[in-house]
Amino acid sequence: MGDQMQFIVEKLNQEPFRKNYSLISFDSLESLQLLQLLSDVLGEIDPKHAVDIREELPEQTAKRMLNLLGILKYKPPGTVSDLSAFRQGLVTGSKSVIHPVLHWLLQRTNELKTRAYLARFLVKLEVPAEFLQDDTVADFNKQYEELMEAFKNLHKEHEQLKISGLSTAEIRRDIGAMEEEKDQLAKRVERLKKRVETVQNHQRMLEIARQLRLEKEREESLAQQKQEQKSQLFLVEQKLQRAQVQLKEMKQVVADSKPESLMKKLEEEINFNSYLVTEKIPREMESKKTSVYFLQKVVAEPAMTQADLTALESEINEVNTQINQLVEKRMIKYEPADSKFSMYRQQASIISRKKEAKAEELQAAKEEMSSLERQVEQRSSQAHELEGSEVLTEDEFKQYVSKLRSKNTFYKKKRLEIAEITAEYGILQRTEELLRQRHEAIQQQLQAIEEKKGISGYSYTQEELERVSAVKSEMDEVKGQTLDNMSEMVKKLNAMVAEKKASLAPVIKELRQLRQNCQELTQECDEKKIQYDSCAAGLETNRSELEQEVKGLLEECAQEESNYRYINCMKRSLEIQLQRAKEEMKAYVSPDPQERRRAVREQYTRIILEQENLGKKLREKQKVVRESHGLNMKQMKMWQDFEQLMECKRDCFLKQQNQAAIGQIIQEGGKDRLVL
Repeated sequence: MGDQMQFIVEKLNQEPFRKNYSLISFDSLESLQLLQLLSDVLGEIDPKHAVDIREELPEQTAKRMLNLLGILKYKPPGTVSDLSAFRQGLVTGSKSVIHPVLHWLLQRTNELKTRAYLARFLVKLEVPAEFLQDDTVADFNKQYEELMEAFKNLHKEHEQLKISGLSTAEIRRDIGAMEEEKDQLAKRVERLKKRVETVQNHQRMLEIARQLRLEKEREESLAQQKQEQKSQLFLVEQKLQRAQVQLKEMKQVVADSKPESLMKKLEEEINFNSYLVTEKIPREMESKKTSVYFLQKVVAEPAMTQADLTALESEINEVNTQINQLVEKRMIKYEPADSKFSMYRQQASIISRKKEAKAEELQAAKEEMSSLERQVEQRSSQAHELEGSEVLTEDEFKQYVSKLRSKNTFYKKKRLEIAEITAEYGILQRTEELLRQRHEAIQQQLQAIEEKKGISGYSYTQEELERVSAVKSEMDEVKGQTLDNMSEMVKKLNAMVAEKKASLAPVIKELRQLRQNCQELTQECDEKKIQYDSCAAGLETNRSELEQEVKGLLEECAQEESNYRYINCMKRSLEIQLQRAKEEMKAYVSPDPQERRRAVREQYTRIILEQENLGKKLREKQKVVRESHGLNMKQMKMWQDFEQLMECKRDCFLKQQNQAAIGQIIQEGGKDRLVL
């Protein structure tokens, strides 16, 4: 433990950490500081993990560290056998958990950096099988896998180049050799041109050869068009066959739509579901639990080396041999009477396996059907939102399912072919590499022998002579056959051109007639469109004018209605005022004094007299107050002085009472004497 801490402290004090720890200060770190230190070390390995743990939850920190440690293939030591205890210690920042992790990380930092870098591109994303049924998703997944393989190859080449370390001298020698080879090829081309120029009518032959090449290219394009038309015809025939099959199925469904058949289908579905619930799903759950248990056990074990793997393989082989021996002994011990039971057991096991296989196939078909139904619902909702198109019918849905199945089988077949071709390509590439190495070794041996014998370059000169003689013989043969072949080819090309023209003549005539009909229809369509646009524009202008007129009339009607209501209200108020004036006139003219008193004029006259009398009285009162103001102010001043005098006497009396308790004060001749 002390050596481990010493190693951790030494590594942390070096670049790039530079923590300046001692054994005591490192041992006194708290759990949060240890977690931050571990996060810093992981951030040095993978820059994405260089974060402050105070800004995230403890669960997130533990999950992030566990994911990276899993990618780096860290195995907990033997003291932390329980994985849950290891996780708990990582969350709480236990020293017994974090110190071994730091020791393991700091021992192999460079290797782990490379592993973390590769994990960013080589950790495969698992796509569910139901999503891979879609062609687009499958293509993207295939491209993703191809890019991953290309990245692996490029990384290997990069590492090999780093290890090989080619020198500049070797590269210069290679460039010089290539330059010499280029010059030699240029000289050969010049010699061949001079030889060809001696032949009569060589320009005409070259022109005929060029025309031949163009006609071959044209023939290839026509053949490609023919192949495309055949493929389209094949697709149309397939669509027709599927439509016929769907029509037949629909007829059968219509014929079998009876209560008995429906009940039978429901019973079959109930039996299948009960089988799934009682037998298949519990068995699968048990197998999943066992696999999870073994995986957890494997994860909890420490990292295994190649020696451990070989030991395990040898143990597995020994156990397999023991199992085979026990099976043979058991078969030898079987009695003849048990042979029938064994046969029945085998048949029962075969039937159960077939039943399980069919149940799995049915379950897969149901899952595929449910996924397709979900896709149909999504596509139909998208179509309704975007274009408002109708939902797919049952026939179209079945057609889509059959097409998807055919594409799936085709994709699986091609994938297997690609895998086989890839494996074969790897073998051939390795074979080519071995042969090239062997050839280079033999060439080196041959050069060494030639140098030893004093004839260096003999093999190269011999190869060049053989190559030149082979080229010369080929050129001689070509010269002899070129003229005949060219004349025959020209005749064939002329005949083929005539045949193609004859076969295309009726098609061209029909195409001309169709073009003329198309032009006439296009012209008629343009005329109708112009008429429609003019009519629509006129109707639109009329509609806008009518709308403006209706709008003005509505505003005028509202204005007149408001004027009418205002005039009506004014009329009512004037009628009320006129009625009051008549009543007032009647009361004022009436000879009855009681009636006259009720008149408004009399009432206001009476109120005016009362107010005038009140004002007269107030003016008289104001005059009296103004005349007596000086006397009243003087009297008020005297009363205030009197009040102050009485207050002063009261204070003197109180003081006198207080002094009587101490002695006696005698006043004589305007003087006060105190007698004790």
